[in-house]
Amino acid sequence: MKTCCLFPFLRGFIRDFIRGWTRSLKCDSTRGSTRRLKRSAAAAGAIAVACLLLVAPSLTHAQRLPTNVSPVQYTITLTPDLANATFSGVERINVNIEQPTNSVTLNAAELKLQSVVIFPNGPRQTGAVSFDPDKEQATLTFRHTLAAGTATIEIRFTGILNNELRGFYLSKAEGRRYAVTQFEPTDARRAFPCFDEPAFKAVFAITLVVPKNDTAISNGGIVSDTPGPDPDQHTLEFSATPKMSTYLVAFLVGQFQCTAGTSDSISLRVCSTPEKVAYTPYALRVAEFALHYYDNYFGIPYPLKKLDLIAIPDFEAGAMENFGAITYRETDLLLDPKNASVSAKENVALVVAHEMAHQWFGDLVTMEWWNNIWLNEGFATWMETKAVAAMHPEWEIPQTVAGEEQSTLNLDAQPTTRSIRAPLANTPAEINQLFDGITYYKAGAVLLTVENYLGPEMFQKGVHAYLTAHAYGNATAEDFWNAQTETSDKPVDKIMQSLVLDPGELILAFGAPSGGRVGVTQKRFFLNPDSTPPADEKWTLPVCIKTGSGGQDCELLGPGTSSLKIPQASLFYANARGKGYYRTAYAPAQYNALVEQVETGLAPTERISLAGDEWARVRADQATVGDYLNLSAALKADQNAEVISSALSPIGTIDDDLAATAEERDALATWIRRTLEPEYRKLGAPSPSDSPDKRQLRASLFRVLGYYGKDPTVLADANRITQQYLANPASIDPTLGQTALAVAAEHGNEHLFDQLQNVYETSNNPEFQEGALRMLAEFENPALVRRALSFAVSGKVRNQDAAIQLAIALEMPESRQEAWDYIKNNWDKVQAQLTTAMGSILVEGAGGFCSAAARDDVQTFFARHKVPASNVALKHAIEHIDGCIEFRRLQEPNLKKWLATQGGSQAAL
Repeated sequence: MKTCCLFPFLRGFIRDFIRGWTRSLKCDSTRGSTRRLKRSAAAAGAIAVACLLLVAPSLTHAQRLPTNVSPVQYTITLTPDLANATFSGVERINVNIEQPTNSVTLNAAELKLQSVVIFPNGPRQTGAVSFDPDKEQATLTFRHTLAAGTATIEIRFTGILNNELRGFYLSKAEGRRYAVTQFEPTDARRAFPCFDEPAFKAVFAITLVVPKNDTAISNGGIVSDTPGPDPDQHTLEFSATPKMSTYLVAFLVGQFQCTAGTSDSISLRVCSTPEKVAYTPYALRVAEFALHYYDNYFGIPYPLKKLDLIAIPDFEAGAMENFGAITYRETDLLLDPKNASVSAKENVALVVAHEMAHQWFGDLVTMEWWNNIWLNEGFATWMETKAVAAMHPEWEIPQTVAGEEQSTLNLDAQPTTRSIRAPLANTPAEINQLFDGITYYKAGAVLLTVENYLGPEMFQKGVHAYLTAHAYGNATAEDFWNAQTETSDKPVDKIMQSLVLDPGELILAFGAPSGGRVGVTQKRFFLNPDSTPPADEKWTLPVCIKTGSGGQDCELLGPGTSSLKIPQASLFYANARGKGYYRTAYAPAQYNALVEQVETGLAPTERISLAGDEWARVRADQATVGDYLNLSAALKADQNAEVISSALSPIGTIDDDLAATAEERDALATWIRRTLEPEYRKLGAPSPSDSPDKRQLRASLFRVLGYYGKDPTVLADANRITQQYLANPASIDPTLGQTALAVAAEHGNEHLFDQLQNVYETSNNPEFQEGALRMLAEFENPALVRRALSFAVSGKVRNQDAAIQLAIALEMPESRQEAWDYIKNNWDKVQAQLTTAMGSILVEGAGGFCSAAARDDVQTFFARHKVPASNVALKHAIEHIDGCIEFRRLQEPNLKKWLATQGGSQAAL
């Protein structure tokens, strides 16, 4: 599932994320996450969800099911009533009974079980039903003991098509109604009674009785389509699935239209509502490439005969990997490539590739229990970039990955981080909170670290061995790292035990190289300088050191290692290719040499890693903000968009959190203009011949000069380009046009607000529509801020988006207090828009403040106005506020001192 539940990633970066319309989550989400977040205008919305979507915990306290009865096959017929938002169903579950029993317990929620009959190896019996709502379980009790062996349970039931965007729910578009599903992690039980745990794999044979003018899509292909049973209905029977988990079942009913293709003899379709089918061909081309790529990489052909990718109008996550029927938020699937930004194209390609990778990692081989969900999401996050990089090398995806890793390391350096494999995950609340940046992006980064250590070919062999051994079954973390250890004959198990079972990350402090070796110490790293790591916390980790020829030599760092062998090289750098999951610190002479030769001695991914490490050290009070700004100045002429984007990203935090006075912000803006304006002018006017990277580089510089540099020429250009772009999107490079629109919105007037609202309400283009909506939350004018907030909770904005709008306004310094006051004064309206997953987004959005008084206000308000499933989000919010207070106390004097050395507005200081 592409949730990117990465709202923690966005903390401190959401402004740049939304404003830059870039793909920088992740979920950083969600962004993050994504991706990671590096997305385009509309993509910013999608990933903001994807990132902002913290998949909130359920309100229930469901527990594990007994293991004495297990399913073999479900045969299910469902009849949705779209007009009345209800459905009825009948199912037969073939089960194995391990030992004699009088009862069978399974999962059911929001269902009415009308009758239960069992056909065992004995007399037919009618069962009595008792519910445990807190556990979301139904127990079927029978008068006579059921003998061990096989049996068939028949259940007739009814349910509701809810508006909570989970289970079997109602979606709407252009006056039409759709019945669609989202089951991960624990919501199949809202559509049919089932053994709703991943290890209870079974075959599913689905039949849907739907209105005659509607069609239906499910995991299997349609094997029959017959009229009836009523004159206004037809019945669609689908082929049986492979053995799979309940959360991967999908069925969708409504008026869908599709664009079809094939890859490796597999039928592919990309589907949408009728008015948006013109935006489906781009994703189809990506899917055709990705399926062939994965067939070759995994060495295991795609297991089904068809694969559908379906865009849903109301969809809370980014996407969901249902076996053979992947569902998506519209902005993560539908695209007009002629008028789309580079980031939007990347976003759709990556999300499509992510979900398709799940067809092997997650669907074919599924984690045994949710505490190993990283085996699904971390693998898909790692794998998506390989496929897209192969399809579009011009996008420089390895640099994107390096940038995302910096956001992940920052997330993992918080006191409230957790290990990749969670120790507790038994209730829906605990399970849902695992869909976060650690599961997606730390896990993906750890796999990249191990792949880099072993080499791509050896790692691929281990992946193949793992998938082959567990196909159509379940697996654990140990199964994966044992397969890699056996295949490579290297201690992958010890490495991954450290990286998967221990929370946080290491910082490796290196001394001066001497005699072919270098001294090194390892210590857990925190962004908070007051956090003290346990002295006995030591890891086993591969450390890859850059060679003189641009390659790498990898050494294994163990708990007792005090020095490492190093290759001959003129420059010492201890994270070759930027693929190691750790922070680095160097002796002064070595660090100064790295800064001096940053453009000539380091590869782009290594520059990103070096800048990320230095910014992290600033946050931890191990370096000054001036040190970082000097490094970013050394990178100012870099021609790689991701290097510039990563290096300049902290400027938003410096401006928002450290520059405490107008004079300091003016002085910082002067330095930004003086440093970056010449580099921006060197790029020249946009040209059709510009590479994707050059387009993104121009947009990144334009964004920083406009937002933080307050460059008058750029601000004037932003207004001019915005009007030209809104009048005719094809007349402007969309990457620059969307960035200009974001810059213009900050100081925009009512006319621009009206234009954007009209785009949201009338456009069929998902990228334009959602991008315009996100920009409404960017205006600084207090009257327009209030108007945007009122619009968000008016019912005219889908409930998948309302909380995101509020969270964006809370994150913007100019609108934060206005947004917070509005939320408090209009809580009933706000609360009415919150779905189960959105409450935590809103709560964590309140963590953008930077004062003790605001912190106390946030804490008091949510103590009095409980938001379900938001306790972790509230901890994150308070942690961020406290961190900002401390960061400002430690580094604001350093910023003032550094600015005084830079000329420009220093007199004002």
